[in-house]
Amino acid sequence: MAKYATGKYAKAISDRSGMEFPYKEMVREWNGSFVHVSEFEPKQPQLEPKPMNGDAISLRNVRPDRIETSVPYALRDNPFETYEAGSRIINVTAFGHGLTNGTTYRFRGPTTVSPGTGSAYNPNTGAAGTPVKGFANPGSFDGITSANLAKAAGYAITTGQYKNGARVTTDYSTANFFHFTVDTDTATIGGIKGGGVGCSVGPVTLSA
Repeated sequence: MAKYATGKYAKAISDRSGMEFPYKEMVREWNGSFVHVSEFEPKQPQLEPKPMNGDAISLRNVRPDRIETSVPYALRDNPFETYEAGSRIINVTAFGHGLTNGTTYRFRGPTTVSPGTGSAYNPNTGAAGTPVKGFANPGSFDGITSANLAKAAGYAITTGQYKNGARVTTDYSTANFFHFTVDTDTATIGGIKGGGVGCSVGPVTLSA
């Protein structure tokens, strides 16, 4: 079979402009037109749109976001301080506590662990009650009893220190201190710190 000539010296007429150009400079467009390279027009992308699937509506592996449980806020050692003799107001030092003014919170002492059945370990049978975690009461001090500090219903707090017969409302005071009025008990001396180590303040009811 005979081969085509290279067209080294040939001329060609453009299908677009009708002008004469060197044959070697001609190209074929996507629509079949034989044109000069200067006239070449690529195919418009919108003539061949890519197929699109429907928008995804759900993830394959999903699970609901869990609700964060409220946890106690750990207090420094001996965080409580009586205001003055005969007063039931207790100031609490809690740097950066983030607690809400007027909200009721409960005070707790250090954590404890006890047998769940009320029985101790039996060396003969190896049986023991399931350990149950709990909280001791804060320590008593200056006429304020531990049972009163650990009142199950909690106390409504007021952010800021209580000084000179009034609440201190500076940003520093409200962010790092709060006070509450304890039931029944009154301070013996006043200005006395106590409560012991491992105290905390948190929601009245704790959830797992």
